[in-house]
Amino acid sequence: MVRPIHAVLPLLIAAALPFFNAGAQTAAPRDLPYPGTLQLDVDATDLARRVLHVRQRIPVQPGALTLLFPQWIQGNHSPTGPIDKLAGLRLRGNGQTIAWQRDPLDVYAFKLVVPEGVSELEASFDMLTPTGGNQGRVVMTADMLNVQWNQVALYPAGYYARGIQIVPSLKLPAGWQAGTALELESRQGDSLRYRAVPFDTLLDSPVFAGRHFKQIDLAPDAKTPVRLNVVADAAKYLEAKPEQIKLHRELVSQAFKLFGSRPFDRYDFLFSLSGQMSGIGLEHHRSSENGLDVDYFTGWDGGSAISRDLLAHEFAHSWNGKYRRPGGIAAPNFNVPLSDSLLWVYEGQTQYWGYVLTARSGLWKPELAREALAQVAARYSHDRPGLAWRALQDTTYDPVIAQRRPKSYTSYQLSEDYYQGGQLVWLAVDAKLRALSGDKRSLDDFARAFFAGENGDYQVRPYEFEDVVAALNGVAAFDWAAFLRERVDGNAPPVDGLAASGWKLVFTDTPGEFQKLAEGERKAVDLTYSLGMSVSSGDSSVVSVRWDGPAFDAGIAPGNSVLAVNGYASSGERLKDAVTAAKDSQHPIELLIKNGDAIKTVRIDYREGLKYPKLERIDGTPDRLSKIYAPR
Repeated sequence: MVRPIHAVLPLLIAAALPFFNAGAQTAAPRDLPYPGTLQLDVDATDLARRVLHVRQRIPVQPGALTLLFPQWIQGNHSPTGPIDKLAGLRLRGNGQTIAWQRDPLDVYAFKLVVPEGVSELEASFDMLTPTGGNQGRVVMTADMLNVQWNQVALYPAGYYARGIQIVPSLKLPAGWQAGTALELESRQGDSLRYRAVPFDTLLDSPVFAGRHFKQIDLAPDAKTPVRLNVVADAAKYLEAKPEQIKLHRELVSQAFKLFGSRPFDRYDFLFSLSGQMSGIGLEHHRSSENGLDVDYFTGWDGGSAISRDLLAHEFAHSWNGKYRRPGGIAAPNFNVPLSDSLLWVYEGQTQYWGYVLTARSGLWKPELAREALAQVAARYSHDRPGLAWRALQDTTYDPVIAQRRPKSYTSYQLSEDYYQGGQLVWLAVDAKLRALSGDKRSLDDFARAFFAGENGDYQVRPYEFEDVVAALNGVAAFDWAAFLRERVDGNAPPVDGLAASGWKLVFTDTPGEFQKLAEGERKAVDLTYSLGMSVSSGDSSVVSVRWDGPAFDAGIAPGNSVLAVNGYASSGERLKDAVTAAKDSQHPIELLIKNGDAIKTVRIDYREGLKYPKLERIDGTPDRLSKIYAPR
């Protein structure tokens, strides 16, 4: 009699268990070509349920085999592969079901025994993408989707990812268009088949697709194509004015002038404008994933302006982070742990170039660029008491420690400060290079030397700390090792580069344009440098509290709500008015605070008025910052 599969499967697993040795360590990757080419088919048409249906064909040989689900995602700097969302895994060969068992010590590893006579493994599973933001990043909506191949592909252990060839295909909803750095081999209806690539190239080449799609050429006169692929919630949000396109083309031009080479054969900005699909900023070698709100183009002078550095940051990563990357991050496959200790170079210098290129291209006017930098300088001058116990270097481990989960007191705990703290370190380096050379050389010279390569060559070139130091010495001789280590290992804010650039941080009682835009975009009243907290402009809930600030000392915590200000119902304007009035008053500011079900009155004896950061020139010093931000 023929037994149902649910009755047979336990027997198959039991028979195979002696061969699984599930607790044994997965085979280390070898730099050898994998025999055969993998096939990957992804059906992305199940929009209603937000499920990606996956089918794979993997050439195999009889014997023990381990399949891996990608765990360490480079741009996330952490083991964040969404294994929890994989469901329905089934393996077959020659028409028979093949049992598998998850490694109890490595839940990303699936172990099996390939029977004699089976030369190809058929794998199928579903990727249950989030149906709401509380489950993770939303990547499928009724009008667009983001396919990250690391979520929809298994691969055999024991090989470098670059040695595994794979042919991907993607089925889209009817009539949709797609953007990706992959080369399209054929399209039949809504099924797209791409050319074979190494497995690491596949995972580095995501897809944005949508019902409303537009592709804009950003380098019309260049031999190397650079394209902006935009998907939006509605067609009207795709409309970019000629002057806006011109600024984005200038961004590409300024990047080419800065780095002096093009370590890619093509580059595709993947850009979603959506209030439904989650935002993102994730680097890849020949593309990047970028996601902002719908009004990026249509609300050009509004709050979206504060995020215009996103494309510049991710584009700069093609040179810093992808072509050149720290040796600890140049892992052989996606299940070998990454060493993030040089993220203050990888991300910190990229954060620096992101601001510089946004200013040089004109996406930020000079005053707006300075106001953006003032926000960073203020944070590290007045809002990072955590630096007293935790150095910038230690924050490079935060992607593994915290994995970007929310924190209650980021000013004290710190949170991936290698980004903006690192940005200030590289401002100091740039200013020092200029001073040492009589303003004849700069960090631009470092960039052209360190990130140089052949155009079209995107083979990874790893680096170590010593390589960074040597390249800096090639620009201007100095004890760069000590200079850098003092700033990343020390317990002091790395803000000396601001004065060395000819500017100083001051505080005024009037917010600048960047501050106003940020408050509107984030829907919060920012009193960080006065009361030491920020409050939602909608329900007056406390968004953040500066450790050891006036609000903190009064017993206010994030998540509290401000019910009343000096006896009147709370609002952002009333809070600001109260801070201003307290300068000339004999009475403290009185707030009615709700903490859970408890309600209490707190009094804050603060008399210094509103404070907003701004940069001001230091008379009699070289204005290096303006030269740094000036277009090339």
